[in-house]
Amino acid sequence: MPKSKGFRYKSRSILTKPRGVRQGYNPEIYLTEFKRGDKVVIKINPSVHKGSPHRRYHGKIGEIVGKRGKAYLVSVSLKEKLKQIVVLPDHLVKWSG
Repeated sequence: MPKSKGFRYKSRSILTKPRGVRQGYNPEIYLTEFKRGDKVVIKINPSVHKGSPHRRYHGKIGEIVGKRGKAYLVSVSLKEKLKQIVVLPDHLVKWSG
């Protein structure tokens, strides 16, 4: 039987939380507003499957380009290409650098 190659394939170490931190949705995340031009770090929250980007974007720094409903349009450079991905605020953290 062929091996599964799903969306969360080979992501066991990336998409696990430490044992004492396990919890579900955090409603406070939806109260934070990101403005256009803000720098953000894409940090996938493994307890929230909806609106999460692909694991290749985990830890990347991007810039907010726009908003689509509750989600944000984030511009990320991947090698020489500039990609735009739609991400829920659960998976975004303001970059302080």
